[in-house]
Amino acid sequence: MTIPCTRFVFTLGILVGLVWLGSAAQGREPTPELSLLELQKVLVSKKFIDLTHEFAPGIPHWPGFPDEQQKTIYWYEKQAGLMGDGFFAEVFTHVGQWGTHVDPPAHFHKGLRTVDQIELKEMILPLVCVDVHEECAKNSDYTLSIDRLKKWESDHGTIPAGAFVAMRTDWSKRWPDAAKMANKDSEGVAHYPGWSLPALKYLYEERKITASGHETTDTDPGLATTKDDYSLEAYILGINHYQIELLTNLDQVPESGAIVIVSFPEGCLRQDGQPLRSSRLLSTADGLSGSRNRHDSRHVRISLAPTERRSRDRVFHSSRI
Repeated sequence: MTIPCTRFVFTLGILVGLVWLGSAAQGREPTPELSLLELQKVLVSKKFIDLTHEFAPGIPHWPGFPDEQQKTIYWYEKQAGLMGDGFFAEVFTHVGQWGTHVDPPAHFHKGLRTVDQIELKEMILPLVCVDVHEECAKNSDYTLSIDRLKKWESDHGTIPAGAFVAMRTDWSKRWPDAAKMANKDSEGVAHYPGWSLPALKYLYEERKITASGHETTDTDPGLATTKDDYSLEAYILGINHYQIELLTNLDQVPESGAIVIVSFPEGCLRQDGQPLRSSRLLSTADGLSGSRNRHDSRHVRISLAPTERRSRDRVFHSSRI
């Protein structure tokens, strides 16, 4: 396991700053800056939720992509056909947009940012979860509207600048059944929820969020993707922001009061996509409120690298490596 110390310390330095600035933003006396050891104790005392599907051959994916291939090349004992023995190692082959993954701007737009150009500060974000799962249960073609976002704000306050906005539809409960995820009718038309352009413009242009994510395979609703219309995804990536697709466990996430950390290997230069592990850390029950001695109710997540269902040879990362 290799974790570059400079990157690890730098990341924690950012988190310490979040603890201090969070108190000031709430109008309370700033909490004294924590040492890294103190901060580590704060982090491990909190509740962690993994927002990432395990990935493996056969999982739901865009139909134009090939399936994942997985091959053991070393095993503990000698076996015919392998490269060697003494330890366990595997080779995985899959597209960047596999399982729960990040779409960087360059995925759709030549010349815009690739995965390696997403800054660390864009990976530690206030989490906003818009819960529309009841609406989606009644209408598979549901799209998120500005009115629904304003209702969220009337309940929880203004969506903070720099936030990560996740749309909870509970569509991830259909995983890993590709047919249920696509939800096609007898004529081959897909029916699954998505965003709307007015809602996305409100979030990115007025509220100045950093990124967004959803549980479905696409930003655009199924009615649009059936016609090869991916204009909503093109909009997000075209304004040089990234998005996360195929999130899960949003039913365990509060609508406000947590911070998400999106973590993925830096990968190759100019990479156009990457599986990831996205997680968040729950705060105390009353979120950001509290007295000075409750500075440990900040919301931070140190994440791990992508998870393979059948892999026992994993590489762990703190933030992006």
